[in-house]
Amino acid sequence: MNFKKYILDKKYLILFYIILMSFISLVIYLDITVKVSINNILYINFVSFVLFLFYLIGEYLVCKRYYEDINYILKNKKEDIINCLPSPSNYIHHLCNELLINVYNQQNQKINKLYEEKKENLEFITSWVHEIKIPIAVSRLIIENSISKSKEEILDSLEEEIDRIENYVEQSLYYSRLDDFSKDYLINEINVEKIVKEVIKKHAKTFINKKIKIDIEDINMSVHTDKKWLIFIINQIIDNSLKYTAEGGYIKINIEKDEKEKRLIIEDNGIGIKKEDIQRIFDRGFTGYNGRKNYKSTGMGLYLSKRLAIKLGHDITVESKFKEYTKVTIHFPKLIDYFDVTKL
Repeated sequence: MNFKKYILDKKYLILFYIILMSFISLVIYLDITVKVSINNILYINFVSFVLFLFYLIGEYLVCKRYYEDINYILKNKKEDIINCLPSPSNYIHHLCNELLINVYNQQNQKINKLYEEKKENLEFITSWVHEIKIPIAVSRLIIENSISKSKEEILDSLEEEIDRIENYVEQSLYYSRLDDFSKDYLINEINVEKIVKEVIKKHAKTFINKKIKIDIEDINMSVHTDKKWLIFIINQIIDNSLKYTAEGGYIKINIEKDEKEKRLIIEDNGIGIKKEDIQRIFDRGFTGYNGRKNYKSTGMGLYLSKRLAIKLGHDITVESKFKEYTKVTIHFPKLIDYFDVTKL
């Protein structure tokens, strides 16, 4: 920062000084009660000017050092900028330092968030690739051992593995759309019964093969939601129930209503969830005791269901007792501002 630029920066202060001194000199000169010679007025102006000049030079030297230190940091591209900031010499410099520190911290938070998201995405992709390889490998084994089986058995087995692959592909697609939710949803009045029956039909063969009973009570209820996203949510819940319910078990579906909300309840008598896992089942990538012990899982189904439900203005809660039952409830609040929920 050179002196010329500094003077230009202080042009309003200098103008104010000139106007002020001119006013004072004029008042002294025109005052008839006090006789002050022109030489004395000029002397006063001269001394004032010298003092004002000393002030400008002093402030310039202080500011010059601060700005030179800042320029040095920028030119040398210091990585640890915050610890290299020069000490503030006045309140403005102090505010500049505070501003730089705040911007630096905000950018660090954004970078850390992006790093965590990248890490989580990599973990999901790695897990997803590993999981999708299993039904592909099983399909190959079914084809290789097809000599001893009937055509119908082979087709049923292959269809089951294709359904698993389709579910994993669906999860990856919905995972990729989470951040662009507002571009891909349409709220309509949807009949829950039709949605549930559509999902049940999709899993019909699994119900038959595992001899799992399905008890659907009167669920003729309309809610405001996005059909495609709700199908995905219910599909993930039903898929989990089928996965963790033994042969001969049951899945019960019913609804509840009150003044505040409508609720769709999906309950099974499967292996349940341990108490210490209940609070974490909606975390990204969390598989819990059941996922580690009995099944290999990406841990993304319930995470995606919860995220999508919240974005739709709904909610999902789980109640469970280990080795006895699991009850999943989808909450549909009656008063929802869908312009606000899309911002989540």
